[in-house]
Amino acid sequence: MKRALIPGSFDPVTVGHEDLIARAAALFDEVIVCAFVNTGKTYMFTDEERLEFLLAVADAYDNVSADVSHSLVTAYAKENDCDVIVKGCRSGMNFEDEYEQALINRELDPDIETIILPASPDISFVSSTMVREMIRYGVDCSQYVPKAVRNLI
Repeated sequence: MKRALIPGSFDPVTVGHEDLIARAAALFDEVIVCAFVNTGKTYMFTDEERLEFLLAVADAYDNVSADVSHSLVTAYAKENDCDVIVKGCRSGMNFEDEYEQALINRELDPDIETIILPASPDISFVSSTMVREMIRYGVDCSQYVPKAVRNLI
């Protein structure tokens, strides 16, 4: 059985994240989508809110669960028997960052593979940063967040 981990900040969950979750759910037996806490970041939403967003999206899939963690991604993956880390990629610049992180993760735990999935073209411009800015300025962002999350924001 293959178990995958989708790590991220999910501040908030976007339609791009939802697409990545759906695609991973179709590829793997089990998927854990986990909001990690990066001490170098300031979040708009609390850990509890980010988990609530993820649980709302995960509810649509029988093989997807959600969590929040304050540990390193590779440590969490190992503790939860994940074989694969799945990351999304919106652009070439984003790929460079994800590739570098994949190399670091491989150095930390060579038994855990990283798969980078390119974003679906029609939503490749959507980012949590963009959605947060829309929220800050009171602009309707409903088309960029999953239906299950719209009422939670």
